[in-house]
Amino acid sequence: MNERNNLATTTRAMPRDEEMGLERTNGAGSQRFSYSYDRDEEKGSPLLDYWRVVRKHIWLIIGIVVLIPTIVAIYMVRKPDIFESQGRIQVDLENTNPLLGGMSKNSSVILNNESNDPAYFNTQLQILTGPGLLRRVAKNLDLEHNQEFLKDYTSGQSSWLDFRGMVGLKPKPTPKAPSSGDALPLTSSSQTTTAQDQAEAERLAEYVGYLQETLRVEPVKETRLTVRETRLIDISYRHTNSQLAAKIVNTIAQTFVDENFEKKTENSGTTGSYLQKRIAELQSIIRGKEEELINYGKNHEILSLDASQNTVVERLNGLSKQLLEAENERKIAEAAYKASTRPGALEALAEAGGSDRDVPSSTRVITEAEIKLTELKQKRAELLVENKETWPAVKEVDKQIAALNKQIADTRSRATSVVSSNLLTRYQQALSAEGELRKAYEKQRAETLTQNEAAVSYRIIQQEIDTNKTLLDGLLQRTKENEVVMAGTPNNVRVVDYAISGRKPVSPRRTLIVGLSVMLSLGLGIGLAFFIEYLDDSVRSPDDIERWLHLPSIAMIPQVGAQKQKRLGPLTAKKDALATNGNGVREVLLTEVDKRSAIAEAYRHLRTSILLSTAGRPPKSLLITSSVPSEGKTTTAVNTAISLAQTGGKVLLIDADMRRPRVHSIFNLSNATGLSALLSRDVEDDDITAAIQREELSGLYVLTAGPVPPNPAELIGSDQMLKLLSRLTPRFTHVVVDSPPVAAFTDGVLIGAMVDAVLLVVHSGKSSRKVVARARRLLQDVGARIIGVVLNKVETSGSHSYYYYSGYYSHYHYGADASADTQGVGV
Repeated sequence: MNERNNLATTTRAMPRDEEMGLERTNGAGSQRFSYSYDRDEEKGSPLLDYWRVVRKHIWLIIGIVVLIPTIVAIYMVRKPDIFESQGRIQVDLENTNPLLGGMSKNSSVILNNESNDPAYFNTQLQILTGPGLLRRVAKNLDLEHNQEFLKDYTSGQSSWLDFRGMVGLKPKPTPKAPSSGDALPLTSSSQTTTAQDQAEAERLAEYVGYLQETLRVEPVKETRLTVRETRLIDISYRHTNSQLAAKIVNTIAQTFVDENFEKKTENSGTTGSYLQKRIAELQSIIRGKEEELINYGKNHEILSLDASQNTVVERLNGLSKQLLEAENERKIAEAAYKASTRPGALEALAEAGGSDRDVPSSTRVITEAEIKLTELKQKRAELLVENKETWPAVKEVDKQIAALNKQIADTRSRATSVVSSNLLTRYQQALSAEGELRKAYEKQRAETLTQNEAAVSYRIIQQEIDTNKTLLDGLLQRTKENEVVMAGTPNNVRVVDYAISGRKPVSPRRTLIVGLSVMLSLGLGIGLAFFIEYLDDSVRSPDDIERWLHLPSIAMIPQVGAQKQKRLGPLTAKKDALATNGNGVREVLLTEVDKRSAIAEAYRHLRTSILLSTAGRPPKSLLITSSVPSEGKTTTAVNTAISLAQTGGKVLLIDADMRRPRVHSIFNLSNATGLSALLSRDVEDDDITAAIQREELSGLYVLTAGPVPPNPAELIGSDQMLKLLSRLTPRFTHVVVDSPPVAAFTDGVLIGAMVDAVLLVVHSGKSSRKVVARARRLLQDVGARIIGVVLNKVETSGSHSYYYYSGYYSHYHYGADASADTQGVGV
């Protein structure tokens, strides 16, 4: 009773709804309450939020961090050690023999000088890694029969083929190259050699590919002071057998040196044969052309080819210039004549004076006549001021005006005719002159072509002879140079360092790879944890309630594990079967737990929040509901009613969930007469009193749901329900109502509009934000007053805020004197 008096005193001192952050708005005859809060408080520390996510999914992260590095470590242990051998060669410029001196002056006419080619060094790098050189190496080392070489490549490949065979993806066998007996008949020895080389290339292609996998050819650069290019090339190869790797590197280097020398010698011999053959051909061509030139000059009587002494050409040039001038004059006259044929063009030319000498006099006559005409018109206008048009003087002026108009018209007609005749005459003269000049030009041109044809042919033959002589001189000089080169050809490629077998493996770097896998798996685990957290749409903490639902979180009820439920005390078999929820989990009641436990303290905190939720007095009628089933609303309603009854008040618990009633099973009460019976007919106070049962252990008054009706929503929404609540409220200190989930059924929404306050129960980590928000919206739409949200079944290990609160409470409660349990509000 002292506690109840303290609560009443505290309730009277509570501020108004506006001061608590509850905003009241009117609309559609109802009142709606919304919770406002400071958004700056919800931000918090992002590092703390990150730590909560990591702590929540710590076992997932640990599993990934352990599993992936373990697999990587096992894989790395199974991989064999790989050794690397490295050799170095030097590729110099292809310098010619110093004895040649300046003899190579015109050698570029025949062959390109490779020593000045900037792409020469890069070409050698490509040759070193090309299949041609490696095919020769594979043949020299007989790699196709070397099992020590093949074991590194066939082991992994065979495992992959076995796996593909198990899943039904075994590749088709590669067709073999045709044998010599199946090949088409060849007609020359060169074709036979080509076919043999191609068959060998196809046979060794696989081993060449193996060599190219780990072979590295890189140019050496000087990097001590500044980066400079060198003529050195490093050749390195990796294999599990260090001696075989060194042997392969040395063979590649020596084969490259030998092949380069063979190529240089082969080029010199081929060049000499080509030069001798070409020299003989040019000498024969020059002799034949000289004889042809002499005979041609005699037959066509060609004396001189000097153009300055040829009068025929000069005459043709003069006629060509005259013809161009005549064409221009004709085009000008033609254009002028065609322009005059357009409408109004002749009149315009006649008035402008044109190009005729007589036209200016006609223009002057017209101008004088127009001046007189203007004067007569002015005089006529002056006479008409005082006289009429029939006046003799006016008629005389009209006659003069008519005569002047006729004179002007005749003059213009004559001027137009003169301009047209002059333009036509000039055009015909220009056309005739052009025709005469063209005939003369064509005649002179025919004579010139006839006379110069022989000279042109003569000059062509003479130019061919000069060109062949120049080529012959170059070939003779190049032949002498090639003979000197063949006498002493230097090899510009040599081996600088031979490879030796490695003592320490260079791969795999097991420690580094396993360490990287640990770091990557840690990042993957954390990323996966955050991704799962991002996909989680459930309400997990009071911050989520305030952030997403805009409602206050007034209590957090912890989850009680199965082991703890077994220690709640012995029950009878019948009661144990009835006091379970739909999932087969036993309900936890306040009458069965220790008063100092965390769950008891949570419900005392919930009781205090309910009593202080409204200004002036606590809510008389309270609806406890949820958005979806299995969120613990019935257990919360029962324990809330028990907690309110522990203050000494008279509390009634109404089971309004007539779809799946469970209150009677929790308390093991009769359900023969209950709420459905009271709502289905008119009842008196005695009937209501008879339907209410008292539970002795908790001191609660319970109105069970009664028989399940076919139309629960119609009974709940009837006036009988409102009248029943109005009769029961004055008789009890608090009336707690348990209803079906509001998101699935309308029963809870209808009751929410009848009671003083609504308490929404949310399952922590299970309830969807969207579903809970929809339930809140349904209740607010009918004017229900939601005083807060109860976060039920909170995992103490996953909720940082509850873990801190629970630990602090345990330390404070068990460290304090036991007498403190009976002091203050909320005990």
